[in-house]
Parts: sequence; structure tokens; C-alpha cells
Amino acid sequence: MRSLPSLRGPRAPPLPLLLLCLLAPVRRSSEDGRTPGVMVAGPRRGRRARGDAGDSASFTSLPVREEMLAKYSNLSLESHNISLTEHSNMPVEKNITLERPSNIELTCQFMASGDLNSVNVTWKKGDELLENNYVINVTGSVLYTQYMFTIVNSEQMGSYSCFFEEKKEQRGTFNFKVPELHEKKKPLITYVGDSVVLMCKCQDCFPLNWTWYSSNGSVQVPVGVPMNNKYVINGKNANETRLKIMQLSEEDQGSYWCHAIFQLGESEEHIELVVLSYWVPLKAFLAIAVEVVLLVAIILLCEMYTQKKKKHSDDGKECEQIEQLKSDDSNGIENNAPRHRKNESVGQ
Repeated sequence: MRSLPSLRGPRAPPLPLLLLCLLAPVRRSSEDGRTPGVMVAGPRRGRRARGDAGDSASFTSLPVREEMLAKYSNLSLESHNISLTEHSNMPVEKNITLERPSNIELTCQFMASGDLNSVNVTWKKGDELLENNYVINVTGSVLYTQYMFTIVNSEQMGSYSCFFEEKKEQRGTFNFKVPELHEKKKPLITYVGDSVVLMCKCQDCFPLNWTWYSSNGSVQVPVGVPMNNKYVINGKNANETRLKIMQLSEEDQGSYWCHAIFQLGESEEHIELVVLSYWVPLKAFLAIAVEVVLLVAIILLCEMYTQKKKKHSDDGKECEQIEQLKSDDSNGIENNAPRHRKNESVGQ
């Protein structure tokens, strides 16, 4: 960790002596070829400079940067930055996709209202403290720090973080990773005897090599070795690969992994293949047919029961009507007999 040196000091010396003191560092700085006001962090102890609004641009003239660019002049330069404030509640992260070796320039800026002399600045790769190749600069109420390095292999990939520690620690993290592969996340469903094509694609990137693996558990087995012309691997473009599997069987079901190899690492994605027998949809059809037959049978039985019950009800009503008619007829005969006798007696 490093802190800004105190800006306070004893009373100023006489004017001629003060001019000599000011000219001496400028001369030494010019002889060394460095830009006044910007210091490179040393192996053990870092230094920082304080300047006006134009000093932040002087990062570009650092000797370590010029040396790095001269040594790896054939590599491209990747510049990224993160801004933090004293009121930030969460760490700030930035994901960076890197396909090939590059010169890297990371800048963090910290804005605070207090005294920036009390702010400690550090850089880490993962949990490892970095002590080389970064600088610190102050412009007004903004504290800048910049770390410069070159990524040429997979071991240099990972997370690089800048830390500003005042009342509480603020962190900004740059996450370097190789490009991701893109593929459908849903399982691919097909049937026994069919052919299928599995495809993986890398958007805006070009892997050095593609390989395929299959796994029916925890073990991955390379795919693509000619075996009765079962597998065919090809791709229309360099950023994609296709695996064609012919004459599928239930043993071909499982996970298939496409593996992309880059200069700075590897990336992979998996596709889930489901191979169904034709009995599977047939069983579902038969189950539906049985359900339909049962439903129709139940409806017919209910209809028959309803008709039978209705018929019994109609027969009962008809019997009741017949009995009622018989009763009415008998009552009519009985009523007519006394009347007839009465008429006969009156006639006599």
C-alpha cells in the first residue's frame, strides 16, 4: 500500500535558492527522458505525482509503457477503465473477453471529497499483491491509478483489481476470460434411426482448433474418429463446428461437449441429446386412445341408464293412467245403476 506524501513543509527558502531547487528536478527528468510530474511504481515502493487537469493524460508517456509497446509492438493494445466514488456500496466489475495476446492498460479512478493524501492504493491479481508497473496520479478531487502489463499465455488471464482504502475499501475488478461459445440450452430430441447435426458457434472469434467429446456420466470420450461413417465433423466457417451423427441408437443419448482452443485458454459448451424409440410416441398415442375409449364407454353407459330409467318411469305413469281409467269407469257404472232404478220407479 502507498500513500501520498504530505504536501506541507517548512517555510519557503529565498527566491534564488527556490528557483535552483525547481530547475534541478526538471533537468534530471529531461536527462532521463521522463515526463515531469509522473512517476513509475518501483519494485518495492511506489510513488505518485500531483498535478493539474492535464496530468492524467501524461500516463501515455510512461517509460514502462513505451518499453512494453516496443517489446511487443506486434500486439494490439487493450485499454479499459473503471470509475469509483467514496459512496460506492458495491465493488465494480468489468468483464473483458480476450482471444489473443495483447498489451493491457487498466485505469481506475477514485473520486472523493476528502484529502486524497490519506488514500492507500494497491493492485492485486486474484489474491496476489502486484508491486510493479503501475502508477498513481492525483488531479483535483480525482485519484488515478494505472496498471500496464502484457498477456501472452493462459496463466496471465484472470482477475485484476485496484483497491482504494480510505474510510472504507473500494474495489474495481477487471475479469479477463476467453470468448464463450453459444449453443441452444434446450435438449435436442430425436428418434432411433434418424440423423442429427449438433452445432457450436463462437461469436466474433476464431478458435485455433475444435474438438468434440461425449459423456454418459463423468468420463468424456473424444468423438470424431471414423467408425463406420457414423460421425462427420465439419464447419462452414472458422468460428463454428458441426457434428453429424448418423443411424442414431439409444446408446447415443447423453451430453456432447464442443471444445474450442484459443491462444490464451480454452472454452467449452455442452448439448444434451435425447434419443427416443418409436415406441415412446406410440405408447402415448395408445394411452390417449384408451382414455378416449373409456370416456366414450362411460358416456354410453350413462345414456343407457338414463333411457332405461326414463322408460320405467313412463311405464309406471301408463299403469297409473290405466288404473285411473278403470276406477273412473267403475265409479260411473255404480252411479248410473241407482239413477236407472229411480227412473223406473217414477215411470210406474
